[in-house]
Amino acid sequence: MALEDYEFEAKYCSRCSQCKWIPLNKIRGWRFAQSCPAISRYNLHAYSGGGRVITANSLLQRRSEITDELREIIFRCQLCGACQVTCHLIGEIVEPLEIARELKIRAVEEGKIPLEIQFMVDGLKREDNVFGEPKAKRGDWAKGLDLKDINEERVDVIFHAGCRFSYDGELRGVIRDAATLLKDAGVNLGIAGREEGCCGGRVFDAGYRGEMEKYADDMIRRIKASGASKLVTPCSDCYGTFKYLYPMIGHKLDVEVLHITELIDRLMSQGKIRPVKEVRMRVTYHDPCHLGRLGETYEPWNGEWKKVLGQVTISEPQKQIRRGAGGVYDPPRRILKSIPGLELVEMDRRREWSWCCGAGGGVKEAYEDFALWTAKERIEEARSTGADAIVTACPWCERNFKDVIEKEGMDFMVYDVVELLMQSLEG
Repeated sequence: MALEDYEFEAKYCSRCSQCKWIPLNKIRGWRFAQSCPAISRYNLHAYSGGGRVITANSLLQRRSEITDELREIIFRCQLCGACQVTCHLIGEIVEPLEIARELKIRAVEEGKIPLEIQFMVDGLKREDNVFGEPKAKRGDWAKGLDLKDINEERVDVIFHAGCRFSYDGELRGVIRDAATLLKDAGVNLGIAGREEGCCGGRVFDAGYRGEMEKYADDMIRRIKASGASKLVTPCSDCYGTFKYLYPMIGHKLDVEVLHITELIDRLMSQGKIRPVKEVRMRVTYHDPCHLGRLGETYEPWNGEWKKVLGQVTISEPQKQIRRGAGGVYDPPRRILKSIPGLELVEMDRRREWSWCCGAGGGVKEAYEDFALWTAKERIEEARSTGADAIVTACPWCERNFKDVIEKEGMDFMVYDVVELLMQSLEG
């Protein structure tokens, strides 16, 4: 796809501004009614989903160009997809999320790139991870766990750790527990270790299409060689990339893709994992964007829009309309509800209208202050429920929440679903 492919969609925006709010029937109060971090922070229409659609239309009509000021607006977008959820509740044609991504790609093509984004991409090219850390240390997190190496033997399940879990020492316990939990439950899994590559999703969302295509090709080859029937990851960013972004560029994986919470939920239903110890805590669950509304399988469409009776515009053949409802929402909640003593309360913005943690789309790398502001808004919402902690299922969300809590000196805890589950297991 290219920005030109969305010319029809860009002209169809009615300027209704619904992209700025969660669905009207879900609003409980003014404080947590907004859905888009960028327009909420900067209060200029250009930062909203609709504003980005208008920008695309202007560029396509050659009425404007990407200036340094416009570049800053384009890249201050987490690509969380909240605008698309509410937009598609009103209509079915405009694609604010995909247009926002194409704006970043166009900016990169024109060399209008924030320096921090360039550093991230350079590190990826050099070491196959978005931190630029030594590739040789990619599999260090698994030392002593005696996990199978998919480069040497065939397995049923490939366990893909992802960049954040592989290199963030503070989160290392989560991924070690996750792999051990599956192994103890009888799952025949293996890892690529130091040979594991980045999924490429983060640089794609930062405007680099070609880099993700390279890593998608590598993943397809690795899956075929392993003989695996399933690919499981504890990283929501990787999950969304495999389910949503790869098919978007024509690289659908020939394997069942599961998030760790989906597989754990399945194993619990089979009686292979049983939480028994009480965990006395009141928690609220944060739906990661890439596991929730961006966790739906992408179905490519090559049709066209047509007018019926000169009035109603329809897709032919019928197009998949993405409203975010098909993401992974229930498995993490079922796991939490199964833990004795644990009380789960919900935030105002949840499931497909969840507020973003702030870390996506290259914002964490290029605009740290904005990323932390977004995370602080979510923490404030979590605290308003009376919860003792916020729980999530994504290392990027957990990292950003921990960073803002430390910076602000907040008395609040952050957990991964796996961490709380492990507290409830015997042994």
